[in-house]
Order: sequence, then structure tokens, then C-alpha cells
Amino acid sequence: MSADTSNPLNTGDLLKTPLFALHEELGGKMVSFAGYALPVQYPLGVMGEHNHTRNAAGLFDVSHMGQVIITGPNADGWMENLVPGNIKDLAVNHIRYSMFTNDRGGIMDDLMITKRENDLFLVVNAACKTQDIAHMKAHLPEGFTLTEITDRALIALQGPKAAEVLSRFASGADQMDFMTYAEVTICGAECYISRSGYTGEDGHEISIPAHKAEEVCRALLAEEEVEAIGLGARDSLRLEAGLCLYGHDLTTETTPVEASLLWAISKRRREEGGFPGDHIILPQIKNKDYAKKRVGILPAGRAPAREGTVIVDAEGHEIGTITSGGFGPTFGGPVAMGYLKPQFAAIDTEVFLIVRGKSRPARVAKMPFIPQHYYRKT
Repeated sequence: MSADTSNPLNTGDLLKTPLFALHEELGGKMVSFAGYALPVQYPLGVMGEHNHTRNAAGLFDVSHMGQVIITGPNADGWMENLVPGNIKDLAVNHIRYSMFTNDRGGIMDDLMITKRENDLFLVVNAACKTQDIAHMKAHLPEGFTLTEITDRALIALQGPKAAEVLSRFASGADQMDFMTYAEVTICGAECYISRSGYTGEDGHEISIPAHKAEEVCRALLAEEEVEAIGLGARDSLRLEAGLCLYGHDLTTETTPVEASLLWAISKRRREEGGFPGDHIILPQIKNKDYAKKRVGILPAGRAPAREGTVIVDAEGHEIGTITSGGFGPTFGGPVAMGYLKPQFAAIDTEVFLIVRGKSRPARVAKMPFIPQHYYRKT
């Protein structure tokens, strides 16, 4: 996570979400993140917030993310010109994780694509949304429209009790399958809900009209299982779950194959291609030939390995870099992910981390570091 945690924070130059006043009322420590003033933690603390989400239900403000609607004939087919994901075969009210790729096969952003009855609903990363919208507009055919949603908040309710809590306000929410979408009324607000999230836990993301966002959040927070959660715990939760953070684990210099996101490219797309960078990505898949590979790393001992830490082999030759790292409260020790030369990427390979000029042992590990708990009916 990249956040400026210096105090005091001058919020005058930062964008504010519809929940800014509520964050301050709840004692949120506000920091600068992707141009927004957002809470890094509340009085419960990062460790407490992390553990509460794993055990009950955590409420996150993710209103800084971009929400976009694309309408046009066969919009799903058009979207496949920009992403390597299988969008045409996606059922209505289902969601797919995918990526915008560039002509060199690099990842411009990762995003969630929902196929609705008459359009596509996208959620993109905050730091990339201006670029993403410009990229889509540059390829938008005549007869298509792109609408950036600026009058809705976006929150995530995550944890083993999250679906049960939401179902008290939106009947049937707990029966939705993972990566599906519905439109419901919560506290009189017309909301879009998806059974998804970025913590490794069950839960929903909820798009709410901005003027009703605080009311909906207060109602959810009034439930005994729910606590407000900040950016700090959001980062440790996603890291334990082996989930990438754009700008750190994913960049324009990494391809989906190098990023270990091959599962997001369907068999049909691998055969047909037809997306930016396919001339780079498809041979990487076919020939298993690439310069680096994203892997999990478990440092020995208790000290975490931070982003930018150099990884070396037993002879001291540089073989990779840590891109995300920290302490995993649920895992009970330090966890990290990073990129290694492919010959060092096998599980249990011993590697070494250069920390303050000293070499510390570590090993390549399978991700996720803790079990994921997504709800699947089958």
C-alpha cells in the first residue's frame, strides 16, 4: 500500500469521499491515498481491524475506485478488444476479473467487469481511472457511450459474518454466488451489490447513491458484527490472500503471465487472441518463456520484508525484488510477494533477502498464505 502517513494531514488539496465526515467522526486517521483523504486505521488499530474482518465483518470505504458504465451493441465483444478476459461468454449479472493490457503485453490496470442486462458495469483502480477512461474512450465505437459514475459511493463489507449482516437489509444477499451481481434497496437507497471483495473473505461490494451512503454505512455499523476498517488492514488482508496491488505487484512492465494471472485468460482467448499485447502474451503462455514470475515469499524469523527488498541467490547474485510485504496477523508471521527469475520460482526454493546490507534467508511459498473463503454454491 502506498499512503502518506505523515501528520498532520492537509486535506484541503485532497479529494474526499461521501464518507469523509463519518471517518473523522469514527476517529479515522486520515492519510493521502491515490489523491483522496482516506482512513489508514481507526482506534481499533490495524491488527484489531485485520482480525475483526477475518472473524466477523469489516466495512471499508472504497469510493475512491472508479465506477464506469459502458453501453453499446455487443459491448461484451467490444470489451474483449481491450482485455484478455472472456467477456462474451459471461452470463448476465456475473462478474469477471480482468486487465487492460498495452501493446507490449504490460498490465495498465486490473478491473472488475460486470455484465448487466443492457450494459457493462466496471470498477477500476483509483490511481488509474483517468487513464482507463481515456483509454476506453479512445477505442469507443460510434453508438457507444461511456459514463463515469461520480454520484455513487462504493463500500465493501467483508468477513465470515458479512453476508449474514447484509441479508438483514437486502433479503437474499446471503444466497448470491461468488462473483455475481444484483440490484437491491438498502435503507431506501437503490444499490448495486456484488458478491466479491479483495480480502480473501466472503462478502459484498456495495455501490450506493452518494447522498445515502452515510445512512447506509451507519445502519451497517450499528450491527454488532461490523467494525469500520482502514487502508492498513485492507493491505494486510489482501496480501495474506495473495492478491495483487496495482502499481506495486502489477505494472505496465509486467505481463499477466509473469504476474501469475494466467487463470484470468480463458482457453478461447488464448487460442483466438485479439487483445493488446497478444503477440507477447500468447507466446509466453505457449512457450513458457518469460523473464520473471510473481511468487509468494516467506522470510525466516519475524521481521517482514518490505517492498523494494532485493532478492539474491546463495551466491549473492540478484534474482528478484519484493513488491509487497508485511506481517500477516492471521498467518502469524511475515509474508511477501515479489518477482523472481523463473528458474528460482519453484515452491520451497531457498532465496535470500538483503535487509540493511545483510542477507536473510527466505523461501518461495504457495499463495494464498491463508485459505480463501469465497462463497460458491457448487
